[in-house]
Amino acid sequence: MARINLRPWREELRAEKQKQFVVMVVGAAIIGAGLTFLWSSDLDSSIAYQHSRNAYIESATKKLDVQIKEIDSLKRKRNELLARMKVIQDLQGKRPVIVRAFDELVRTLPDGLFYTDLKKTGDQVSIVGMAESNSRVSTLMRQFDESEWFTNPNLSNVSSADGKRAGYSQFTMTVQQKTPEPEGGSK
Repeated sequence: MARINLRPWREELRAEKQKQFVVMVVGAAIIGAGLTFLWSSDLDSSIAYQHSRNAYIESATKKLDVQIKEIDSLKRKRNELLARMKVIQDLQGKRPVIVRAFDELVRTLPDGLFYTDLKKTGDQVSIVGMAESNSRVSTLMRQFDESEWFTNPNLSNVSSADGKRAGYSQFTMTVQQKTPEPEGGSK
């Protein structure tokens, strides 16, 4: 006898394949959602990590800015101290120069002549004095020319003195002060 299958095997096969398809779609959706969640959480953790790095860099930058300000302040203080030290060294170095200049003023002074006023402005010394004769003034100028400490004497006025100093001539002159080269120095 011939067997006839009356069962709807095609519909069952179709229903079975449809079930498999739905399971595959749901599985793919679950896997996609899982991958999306993993990607999203990885992205969030990367963003959070970058934010923490940025915050660290900002705090380090602020610390460096403070240190830079401190360094600038220290540099300013250092430069001020160096300037003060230079002024002190210059004053210490020039202290004997003033004494030597006064000593040279006395050495160049010829007999019969005296100073009534000395004024120093920079390297220029203004001299007002009294002389017994004009030849004494010219002797003073020659001695200034020969001096190691003074140069360029310039006589600006000679007049006869009135009153108690009759017979004397009053003179006004300027001379440049210079510091001689130390002996044995480079020439």
